[in-house]
Formats: sequence, structure tokens, C-alpha cells
Amino acid sequence: MAAKDYGMELFKGTASYYSRYRPLYPSSLVRYLVDQFALDGAGRMLDLGCGSGQFALRFTDWFQQIMGLDTESEMLDEAKRLATEFRVDNIQWLNGKAEDITAEFGEFRLVTIAKAFHWMDRDRVLDLLYNNVASNGGIAIIDNSHKKEEPQSWQQKVNEVVRRWLGEERIAGNSTFTPPGENYEDILSRSPFKRVESHSLPSYTHIWTIDSIIGNLYSTSFASRRLLGNNVDLFENDMRQTLDDFSTTGLFQEELSVDIILAYKE
Repeated sequence: MAAKDYGMELFKGTASYYSRYRPLYPSSLVRYLVDQFALDGAGRMLDLGCGSGQFALRFTDWFQQIMGLDTESEMLDEAKRLATEFRVDNIQWLNGKAEDITAEFGEFRLVTIAKAFHWMDRDRVLDLLYNNVASNGGIAIIDNSHKKEEPQSWQQKVNEVVRRWLGEERIAGNSTFTPPGENYEDILSRSPFKRVESHSLPSYTHIWTIDSIIGNLYSTSFASRRLLGNNVDLFENDMRQTLDDFSTTGLFQEELSVDIILAYKE
């Protein structure tokens, strides 16, 4: 099913918060992909919806060249800044949509889509990718676990504050967010990729502070500072007071887990 067109300002103004406050994926994810695709420093990788580039930067030792593609130019500016800071010179950052991939992009051993597949025309992207994936390669769709678990009490409080200032519906660009109507495994099963596998990594603990909770919200499409407009200070004061009243330590614990769906080209 085609994704909605959310416009070109979905993540406008979020890049600096994205690179600073989004939880990093665990090293076990990198090791898992290295093992599954027998990465050895050769070939090329494509990271679709690369955002501010932290995930792609984790693989610079495992490929000759990496290409990061994103629709938001501010994200790519932040990715270039980080690459310069880390003295990385084998990544090319491109502004564009996953749906515009052509044969000119060349061949890739691995294509990664981390927390971005839901924004795409999923069937079309998979059809296009099949032509660009090497015969011994594949794709990895990565996301935090979507298991139906009740939010923790502090998370419910955070959600209440967000709804109080931004409404009940989740804002997304020029529209509201519509989640995929089917799971990713089913979408992949009808794609040209015939071998599909799912894997969940062991959960790990992430510790939030009030500052990092607010910063993470500012990195999202639904609670960015741009959407809050002149209410930024009022929103922050409300969030801080709510969480101060809820926790005596100012620390909030969350168990995160990562789901990986692999599709191989055979």
C-alpha cells in the first residue's frame, strides 16, 4: 500500500535534536548485520531515510563506500557535520526520496532502512531495490519492537502533555500519521525478495532525563519545536513540572528492543 504524501517538511527543524537525543542502536545490531551478510570491508551500502547519519557512520569500516539518502536537507547537513567530525570520507550523502532510486545508484551489498519504512511507498521501494541489490546481498528493515505493551506510567504522562499542547491526532508534515495497515513481513513476502527472516535482539536499558525526553520529542515529526510555535516555553514548563512531580530522581528507565527483518536476494 502506498504511503501518504506528508510533504517536504516532515522533519524540518529537528536535525540537531535528532543527532543528540535519539537513542543509538546497540552494538549488537551492527555485529548481527556484519555476521549475516559476511561484511568484510568490500562493496557498498545504502542507508535509506538516513536522517542525521549516525547509523550509517557505524558501518564505515565494513564497506568501501556508503550512500545515505534522505528527503530532509537539514538532516544531511548534520550528517555531513558528524562525518567531518569523525574524519570519515567514504560516505556520500544525497537528498532525495527512496521512491526515486534508479539503476544509476549502482549495486549494494546491503540496504538498511532504520525506523523509516513507514514513511515510504513500501511496495514500490522494494521493487526498485531488488534491481540495486547484489546477488549475495539483501536489505535490513530495522525498528524498535512493535509488541503491544502498555506504556509505563511516566510515558503516559509524557503522552498526556503532548496531547494537551498538540492535540489528540499525531501530526505528520502536512497531514496526520497513518500507520502501515499490514506488517512488514507480509509486505516483503510479496516483493521480489523471496527469502525473508525476522529477528529480535535482546532488550537493553535506556535511561532518560527530563532534558533528553524533551530533546527526543523535538526530534520527532509530531512534537517538533516548529509545531509548538510560540508555546515552546509553556510546553517545556508543563513537561518539566509533570515529570518533576512524578519522579524524585529525574531519571526515567525504558527497556528498548530492536526488531530486524532481513530479505535476501537469491
